[in-house]
Amino acid sequence: MGRYWNQFRFLPSLFSSVVGRAGSCLRLRKHRPQSCPTPFIPVPYYVPTIALPAPLPSIVEIEASTEILRERSTVKVVAIGSHYVVKYGETLNLEEGRMMVFIAQHTQIPVPRVYALFRDGKDRSFIVMERIHGQTLKETWHTFADHKKELIVMQLRHCIRQLRKVGSPGGYCGLDQKPLLDDIFWTPEQDCNGPFDTEADLNAAIVRKCRTSEALKHKAEFYNLVFPEVLVGHQPVLTHGDLQKKNIMIRTGDENQVVILDWEVAGWYPTYWEYASTIFAAWFEDDWYRWIPQFLETFPNEYAWYAMVAQEIA
Repeated sequence: MGRYWNQFRFLPSLFSSVVGRAGSCLRLRKHRPQSCPTPFIPVPYYVPTIALPAPLPSIVEIEASTEILRERSTVKVVAIGSHYVVKYGETLNLEEGRMMVFIAQHTQIPVPRVYALFRDGKDRSFIVMERIHGQTLKETWHTFADHKKELIVMQLRHCIRQLRKVGSPGGYCGLDQKPLLDDIFWTPEQDCNGPFDTEADLNAAIVRKCRTSEALKHKAEFYNLVFPEVLVGHQPVLTHGDLQKKNIMIRTGDENQVVILDWEVAGWYPTYWEYASTIFAAWFEDDWYRWIPQFLETFPNEYAWYAMVAQEIA
């Protein structure tokens, strides 16, 4: 949820210049999505021992790690030696790990290899994955010359094209037609997160989410009126959903290879979702937003509606 803050101040100028549905500044090459391969990624999941770079860390070793890479609420990310990173916690959804395995199986997108997915007796989930040595774009982007940035966005464009080739298992959903995991759809009762057969169903879920807030009850009715006109005609496409600079690494020793991290909310979303969520999380703190249209098809009008909703309910 940290990506959904302090963005709404940019909307007035955007609304004044954008009316109706927009075309794209950059039309990426179209690919006909293939049918979605049937995933067989059981939990627990372990790769064969021969494929491990070192023995898997024990739960005791994981808990004892002092190299904490990230900590949020009940989820922690720690490094174990030079080979492993472990993400674990009570609220961690193992669908993130399953999606990473799926991406590795069906595309050539560089992602950390997943070595194990399991739960322990304390109702905690664990994703044991490859440790990527390098720096994120959040740390390095401002130091790059334009020619280096061009190499990076070229790779990202190739990654997005591969995602778009993987067809939906049916509608707007996660793997195995499970619910979408973006915070926009989260409610305690989980009645708004799908899966959704149509874009209209997805829009209706956003309206229902708004109705859970007394302060948004009239805004919800406004959305209910306008969404059928402004958010329509977007097919489901496989989407990362959180392409912030902090989730894109440059691997040490190979300055030309990006690795995409944090597939926590990935799934099949409307075509505009990747652009809208990426621009929304750009923070406008540097020129990153100017390069996004070079690897994502642009939807500026849809971004405006997405940003308004995300600011209010995510």
